[in-house]
Amino acid sequence: MTSNDRPARTGRAPLARHGELPTRHPLRTALAFLLVVVGVVSISSVGVGAYAVWDAANSAVASAVVLDEDEVLPPSIGAIEGGVNVLVVGTDSCEGANANISAACQNGDTAGERNDVTMLLHISDNPRRVTVVSFPRDMIVPIPACPREDGSGDYSAMSAQMLNASYMYGGLACTVKTIEALTGENIQFAASIRWTGVINMSDAIGGVDVCVAGDVNDPHTGLSLAAGQHTLMGWSALQFLRMRHGIGDGSDLGRISNQQQFMSSMVRKLQSDAVLANPPVLFNLATALLSQVSAGQLTLSQSLTNPTLMVQIAMAVKDVPYEDIVFLQYPTRYASGDGASRVLPVTDAADVLFAALRENKALTLTGEASQGMGVEVTGEAAKPTPTATPDPSATPGETTAPVDPVVPEDRVELPSIIAGQTAAQVTCTRPQQ
Repeated sequence: MTSNDRPARTGRAPLARHGELPTRHPLRTALAFLLVVVGVVSISSVGVGAYAVWDAANSAVASAVVLDEDEVLPPSIGAIEGGVNVLVVGTDSCEGANANISAACQNGDTAGERNDVTMLLHISDNPRRVTVVSFPRDMIVPIPACPREDGSGDYSAMSAQMLNASYMYGGLACTVKTIEALTGENIQFAASIRWTGVINMSDAIGGVDVCVAGDVNDPHTGLSLAAGQHTLMGWSALQFLRMRHGIGDGSDLGRISNQQQFMSSMVRKLQSDAVLANPPVLFNLATALLSQVSAGQLTLSQSLTNPTLMVQIAMAVKDVPYEDIVFLQYPTRYASGDGASRVLPVTDAADVLFAALRENKALTLTGEASQGMGVEVTGEAAKPTPTATPDPSATPGETTAPVDPVVPEDRVELPSIIAGQTAAQVTCTRPQQ
């Protein structure tokens, strides 16, 4: 079924699209949740400091968002049949220090806080696989009736609205409901992060390596990068994730693939011994993350504030092979007569993807790395060195690397309209032509 086959919903008329606000676009990555996933591993290894992390995590409940009051939270990640879904949202808040980052905030050209970043992280049960699906902010979708955050009633359902309006109407819970209605998935966990939170967390991780295939200059974000490799932190990392005018075809779709390059590189760093084998680094990530909750830069769903579940999620994803960590863009087509701006969901292709996720089948990409020519594939990433384990039959001083059994996989070839890459692929950002 395509988007045109979906029944229309009555309700609030669509908002008028805002003019071009090049400084509005915040984080386009799963940085917030991935740092939750990895950082909390430190809880089991840093003694007294772990109690501070645990206590801070519990304090986050006060500001947490309830997704489903009637749903009983599972005691562990293994209790969730078919895998775990986490929605990660990046918003364009103008509160506090965030206003200094955006000219649109300073000029008053804003209309509430919106989810300009929306990503669904799916972690399968057994075997473990990780899939991150990015949803374009200008995709036209139905938005269901959502409760007002002040408890004064519900917002009316909308039959056709840009996705990034969902957060403005009903906050994180409304964006969750919108993605659940679009995909048919049940989302157990969710988090949203603001600009300043992104800057602080990229500093805490120590930077992420990115590649650009040619000189990049984006006057809208103020970021200029020469061709080659760069390690980005703080403000530069944020602007790299927001940049679109200087790369690919200049579209939001090209920007999504640029962000996927960043995420892929970040995952490889987080899985390296330099991070996961260093408890002080992990502790710093965990405490930095939780500090963003108290600073008002990060909001968690109530389900995600459970420290036990946070640790179990971290343990579930930290050893997933690169080839089974896949970054995808929800399939879309441009709306007729609207140029390179608004897009419509291609639900028949998306149905193939989400059916495969529910059945926990390995994915084979058949499309391009970028639907907006934002990146190009340049090679394969070196696999992490397996941890050596003692062999009782070996002579003293010798070790034997573990050998995983070879299990035949039932793979699903995704429709070519679905763009993306795996963490095993090294990609470089393409300058705008």
